[in-house]
Amino acid sequence: MQNKPIAAKKQWLFIRNVIFFTFTSFGGAQAHLALLLKYFVQSTKFISEEELLELNALAQVLPGPASTQTLVGIAWKVGKLKLAIITFLIWILPTATIMTFAAISYALLDQKQKFNDILEYIQPIALGIVAYGAWKLGKKVLSSQVSIFLATASVIATLVLRNAYVFPLSILIGGMISSAIETPKEETELRVKLFSNINPRKLIYFLGALLLFALVGAIINRTSPFSLPIRLLENFYRNGILVFGGGQVLVPLMFTEFVEMKHYLPSSGFLSGFALQQALPGPTFSFTSYLGALSMKNFGYGLWGQILGGLIGVIGINLPGLILVLFIVPFWDDLKKISRIRHSLSGINAVSVGFIIAAFVLLLIPMGFNWIFFGIMIATFLLLNFTKISPPIIVLAGILIGYIF
Repeated sequence: MQNKPIAAKKQWLFIRNVIFFTFTSFGGAQAHLALLLKYFVQSTKFISEEELLELNALAQVLPGPASTQTLVGIAWKVGKLKLAIITFLIWILPTATIMTFAAISYALLDQKQKFNDILEYIQPIALGIVAYGAWKLGKKVLSSQVSIFLATASVIATLVLRNAYVFPLSILIGGMISSAIETPKEETELRVKLFSNINPRKLIYFLGALLLFALVGAIINRTSPFSLPIRLLENFYRNGILVFGGGQVLVPLMFTEFVEMKHYLPSSGFLSGFALQQALPGPTFSFTSYLGALSMKNFGYGLWGQILGGLIGVIGINLPGLILVLFIVPFWDDLKKISRIRHSLSGINAVSVGFIIAAFVLLLIPMGFNWIFFGIMIATFLLLNFTKISPPIIVLAGILIGYIF
């Protein structure tokens, strides 16, 4: 059975933790999972660790922003649709607003050295959080030879191939292998009324919106002031449907389409914005608000047009994933009872742990042999693992050190 909405006081506590999570979630999707564990499982018990891992596995097999989908799924379990929507807005709006402003004030990006200096120590703190996430989830998930093999294989595949297709393929293969090996042959599949919960009209609306945006964008006069906003909405919505693997997959796809193919903005502008986004907490997908705003600016749109572009970017890219997770989570408890699906989750989670380890390695390499950074990273890991000090305090301490020194 689905969890009933909790009391209003606990919902406010949940919203408070969402705010903490939003402003301390440095390090990308891999670190986000560790923070979700910290804020919503270990300290408050809003959901169980098993439920978190199941939601993460579901988000991994769906297109769209995995961290956003996992967080929204938690919120739905805690307080249903209303809390899920509030959580989504709290999560995406701060970073999206900053990135939109950065695009509007693009000339100021070349003068952000002091800003970079202040956030200099955030990277090793983020690495410490990633290491903590790999350690905690690894102990939970890597409990069999199959899971250890899948995690190791996903690490190697990610580091060697470095291709966007590694993520969806590894998740698919990992789920298939664990399902095939771990599902008892004599077990009869549970017959759940899954398809009775699926409204075909919702699927038609979901894909029909994409076709409508594409059609209107194709036939509208390119000189019309509505042309570019509609084409941008189609671009972002389409990529929101097709992107698996989170921000690390989104960024190269956006660069190819927006810079190399459609020339909406120059490569220097793209890379400057991406560098700024990496220094901010929150979802990587909020980078699209920067792309939308700067694209509108480069085509002569004024302030309100650029704000519209930022809004189109962040809503367009997130909308498909938000719809999917809210569509599936209500009957996820029934869906996971199907034997093959239930046993595929262990393989998906094992591959996810491998991604975290690979991300840690890839983030560690640019640091070089900086002993100060190594010390901060190890200290962050030890503080999270052996004390009750919360991530916001560690992040604020890192910002303070950067400001002083």
